[in-house]
Amino acid sequence: MSSETNGTGLRVPAEERLNIFALVIYVPDPLGKFLDDVRRALVPHSNPRAHVSVLPPRPLAVDWSVASSQVRCQLEMWSPFEIALTSIQTFPATDVIYLELSDGAAELRRLHAAMDNRFLAFREPFAYHPHVTLAQEIPQEEVGSLCERAAVLWDEYEGPRTFRAERAALVQNTLPNAWIDLAEYPMGVAALR
Repeated sequence: MSSETNGTGLRVPAEERLNIFALVIYVPDPLGKFLDDVRRALVPHSNPRAHVSVLPPRPLAVDWSVASSQVRCQLEMWSPFEIALTSIQTFPATDVIYLELSDGAAELRRLHAAMDNRFLAFREPFAYHPHVTLAQEIPQEEVGSLCERAAVLWDEYEGPRTFRAERAALVQNTLPNAWIDLAEYPMGVAALR
């Protein structure tokens, strides 16, 4: 998506933008497309774009461009790293079905800790746990069967289960619960200078 537009390429009016922002690393294709297809299979009316959140959704007390400068400065110094997806899990408190990470999880925790300060600081309701969400906000009685279905689809997948985290995007929530990309940042560009 281009900056400040929705999935159709149309600019999102200011009155539809919410003061909710996140920092994400998108999962590239073909793995990203597969995960989007799984999410639509589990939650048919979703409009997914597979990602790992570095900073889960949060309000900002400053204009997003100020927070963007903080992100850019941090990520310029951060070296790209590998992320590996392993198994289907469920967060018991929220019934969110997700893919667990092995490689890259520790690096994501360090990146989260480095970013969660100054303009981006927020008291999160849950401890940070890097993952890729596959289904959320589903009826509790469907969690078990959807988790089993996700596990079967994941077991059948024959493509790559790893990807390189090289870029992150600052995104903003809009009505009706859609996300737009505001800015994208390459990692490690300071090391290349």
